[in-house]
Amino acid sequence: MLNTSNMSVVWSVAITSIKTLFITKSVNNTKLINSVRRFSITPSSNMKLVQFVYNENPGEIRAGYLEGDKVVDINKTDCSIPSTLLEILKNGDLEKVKKLPLMKPPSIDLSSIKLAAPIHGHDKVLCIGLNYKDHCEEQNLTPPQVPLIFSKFASTVVGPKDAVKLRTDVTNKVDWEVELTVVIGKPASRVKAKDAYKYVLGYTVAQDISARDWQKERNGGQFLLGKSMDTFCPIGPCITTSDEIPDPQSLYIKCSVNGVEKQKSNTNQLVHKIPDVIERLSSVMTLLPGDILLTGTPGGVGMYRSPPEYLKPGDVIHSEIEKIGVLETRVEQL
Repeated sequence: MLNTSNMSVVWSVAITSIKTLFITKSVNNTKLINSVRRFSITPSSNMKLVQFVYNENPGEIRAGYLEGDKVVDINKTDCSIPSTLLEILKNGDLEKVKKLPLMKPPSIDLSSIKLAAPIHGHDKVLCIGLNYKDHCEEQNLTPPQVPLIFSKFASTVVGPKDAVKLRTDVTNKVDWEVELTVVIGKPASRVKAKDAYKYVLGYTVAQDISARDWQKERNGGQFLLGKSMDTFCPIGPCITTSDEIPDPQSLYIKCSVNGVEKQKSNTNQLVHKIPDVIERLSSVMTLLPGDILLTGTPGGVGMYRSPPEYLKPGDVIHSEIEKIGVLETRVEQL
């Protein structure tokens, strides 16, 4: 299933300057003045970046962008651009990608491909705990004064057509957490909050799947093992570039399991805003191209329901964020 909000690639022209010329001519010895306006325009883009594999070649991940209900293969359009999104970012080729729609390249039907995680092979998956006011309220907790940072292994990342696979012999308390996710576009070190958005490529949807027993009870209070089981970080379906989302702290966000709504909120509930988190993180480490930052989950997780609810094989999760789309995740037994 592929379902996104406003998923087409939108190209428009921006008026960058207006010049008015005054032309004088004489008619019957009378001077007449006419004004003529000249407009200078440049293309601007709002893109939804994806990665995918061709049905006939499932072992090769390709970068592309969505164009309506089709996909444009970036490397096939311009072979000088790398074939994966991480290499595009490392090479600094994003501006070349943004110019491709002007060439009106051929596109591919979605039926011919399978969407993969929109970024892979990156260095870091960083997460923020207790970062929604309503998530703190459902636990009767005071929001933390500083961001609560933890991590997942990058190997946990899977795509929108991949399943979360449960080790039911190891855990029976696996929970959902829909999260707005920031994708870093270029190296960021010692970045001030006022400049933070300059380092953001865009945003995607993630599920911070969590084995609560291992997160809370079976690993001495350390989150890592409960957060980093195989397949525990589905992301997708696309990365909406930051120019399409000027204010990421004003988006609806929701999650349903088997068609039943579990989480519904807005990113205006974020306790620690994205620029402040980037400043804090980049003060102690360099954020690299492709690194992803899961910004926290709203209220409505399974653990704090009465009675508690947990995922089981056969469940289907739908995670949706405004201007990005819907991430569908199947749950299977490993």
